[in-house]
Amino acid sequence: MIDVRDNWRVLMLVVLCALAAVALFGPLGPGAGGNGATDNQTQAFGDPTNLQYGLDLAGGTRVRGQLVGQTAEEVQFDTNRESEITSTIVSELQGEYNVEPVDVQTRPNSNAIELYKSPDQVPQSAFVAALNAAGLDVSEDDISVGVTDTSREQAVRVLETRIDETGLGGSSVTTTQTPSGEHFIVVEVPGADRERVEELIGSPGRVQVMLGYPNATENATEPNMEVLLEEGDFQRIPGATPASASDTINLPHVRIQLTDEAAQRFQERMVETGFTQNGVRGPQQCRWEEGEEPDPNQYCLYTVVDGNITSAAGLNPDLANTLESGNFDGGYVITTNSMEEARQLEVDLRAGALPSELRIESTSYISPSTAQIFKPLALLTAFLAWLAVSLVVYVWYRDVRVAVPMLVTAASEVFLLLGFAAAIGMALDLSHIAGLIAVIGTGLDDLIIMADEILQRRDEVKTGRVFQSRFRKAFWIIGMAAGTTIIAMSPLAVLSLGDLRGFAIVTIVGVLIGVLVTRPAYGDVLRKLMLDDVKRK
Repeated sequence: MIDVRDNWRVLMLVVLCALAAVALFGPLGPGAGGNGATDNQTQAFGDPTNLQYGLDLAGGTRVRGQLVGQTAEEVQFDTNRESEITSTIVSELQGEYNVEPVDVQTRPNSNAIELYKSPDQVPQSAFVAALNAAGLDVSEDDISVGVTDTSREQAVRVLETRIDETGLGGSSVTTTQTPSGEHFIVVEVPGADRERVEELIGSPGRVQVMLGYPNATENATEPNMEVLLEEGDFQRIPGATPASASDTINLPHVRIQLTDEAAQRFQERMVETGFTQNGVRGPQQCRWEEGEEPDPNQYCLYTVVDGNITSAAGLNPDLANTLESGNFDGGYVITTNSMEEARQLEVDLRAGALPSELRIESTSYISPSTAQIFKPLALLTAFLAWLAVSLVVYVWYRDVRVAVPMLVTAASEVFLLLGFAAAIGMALDLSHIAGLIAVIGTGLDDLIIMADEILQRRDEVKTGRVFQSRFRKAFWIIGMAAGTTIIAMSPLAVLSLGDLRGFAIVTIVGVLIGVLVTRPAYGDVLRKLMLDDVKRK
């Protein structure tokens, strides 16, 4: 019968290993569900685990790009002037440089104003002149090329959501900084080619619904284009739906639910402009076709993505009656020309728009067949490292009772790390494998320190109290070494240093697992061995 009180650390290690096994092989792991990792990686490569793999081990595309923009820094302004400042800047730059309100962002908390246009699109002198027109004391020395950290963080969130919506598992979006101070966004998507990734992240994805209706002037009728709905007005997007004979909508479409405020605005403008009367049927009904300019004599709801009209539609008679009666519940449908467009529109609506254009600087691609070569080599390297250490440990102690538990404990540490990686959906690459090998080495170092501290004075260890004293002394040394390792690795884990970050994270987590779980468990095993020897004597 196992004494739970004396061996609870060993039992905890067993329980954690069981949980790691569930994360690695069970249906609860992230790779077992529908995030795309199973389709792209596990099934393709015959991997029975829920582990996800990065570019080095699965192949795929890495894209590095910069957000286009320029920022006025250290600008003092009152928060109640934000709208006025934005309007002035837009009015100064709109005609010549095609600047829209979405291209200007005020940041009162950081005393900054961003213009999401590069210097070759809007000269810095023109930006400064617009700021001065808004009553701000700014010179060209206060303008820096690039965007703020807040915009980069927003872009990372949008890109992560876009990629997640496509079901491409194991992907990552990070920021990195060069020694010269330039900031880049790095996107890694395993199992996808260049064209697909660039199409996914290359456009801002800004979706607007514009209301087009006739505007009679003295000389002619001109189209009146008014932004009716935009990002922030869509609160629920159930998904893209194909055309169906059983459906009243005979085109691929995306159903959306508007916010209460947007629904009220939509209803009011549709009635006020006469859309519910003239846009349903008759000569002014929408008949727009792809590639055409808006017809000044037609009532159309245009779907505009990144400034380009992608589709247009009139108004269903039933919806027109609902709008006029005041019973509109906010349900709205955007039609598209193809199912592919519908899916892309759904992704853009769910993820939101990038604050600025992501200008792609470089793209690299690793084929899955090449990456497949690395996977068994990485596994073989880790196994050889463990085997080499095993031989050294056995030669040193020449006692199977000491060496085998030590090696099993070290192996369980790696197993727990892999379970952790599967549980959080970490995409493993060669840097993580290097971290696992480092954990094997440092872990066995600590176990040897523990064993030597106790076994070299085995004649003095007569009782459990004496053993605990020796164990605490060894554990103090191990704890100090672990703390030093964590402190040394922390900058690498926090800073955006590419593959070094993955190496540091795995090493830190491995050290914590060792100090908190595996080292104490091995201590219980040693105590059992030592006290059993005393009883035999």
